[in-house]
Amino acid sequence: MTDLAPASLPAPPYYAVVFTSVRTAGDEGYGDRAEQMLKLAADQPGFLGVDSARGADGLGITVSYWSDEESIAAWRGHAEHTLTRAHGREHWYASFAVHVAKVERAYGFLRPADL
Repeated sequence: MTDLAPASLPAPPYYAVVFTSVRTAGDEGYGDRAEQMLKLAADQPGFLGVDSARGADGLGITVSYWSDEESIAAWRGHAEHTLTRAHGREHWYASFAVHVAKVERAYGFLRPADL
């Protein structure tokens, strides 16, 4: 059994920020910066978790989960996050889209470890 699993989240309602992006060629420090941003986001009030995947073709989807819209706005306004977003537009992304949604229902499945 793998250690990979979706983010463990509280019962709804909460908010999801869906960031879908297409990367430019090359890393140019992206991997390190992404790790730094995740650590910084995790320390912010209202942060609940994150799920992220990127294909070999450069298409990625990251969903961050937040307790409320105020927490999302505070993260968007965080100075270091703001600088990183600007750098991303200049160097890392060919395109991206952001969608913010309120999660009203959630459910999942976890295979028992003994199977």
